[in-house]
Amino acid sequence: QVQLVESGGGLVQAGGALRLSCVVSAKLLDIKGMGWYRQAPGKQREWVAGLSSGGTPTYSDVVKGRFTVSRDSAGNTMSLQMNNLQPEDTAIYYCNADVMVSRIPRRVTETYWGQGTQVTVAS
Repeated sequence: QVQLVESGGGLVQAGGALRLSCVVSAKLLDIKGMGWYRQAPGKQREWVAGLSSGGTPTYSDVVKGRFTVSRDSAGNTMSLQMNNLQPEDTAIYYCNADVMVSRIPRRVTETYWGQGTQVTVAS
């Protein structure tokens, strides 16, 4: 069973920084893509940033230039460095991963989500 475990949320003042991490219990070769999403109170979940299977990062326009997504050398830990945080960045942040798993007789790609971590930015 694939699991995603997030850490690193918290409370920070506007202009501050936080770093989120997400550990995926899967082999690098089975991970087809990873991403960060967030959901603010009363709003729909929105995509924040992503990493392709080759490690290419992409960002939403809202966070581009402030957030940096990366992964470790083993490839199964993804981080989100968030700088110059603003009150509008307050949300629950979720990581997700598309992972190839065995569903005998085939291997299929399934999407898994972490439990979410709260980020609160005070003005």
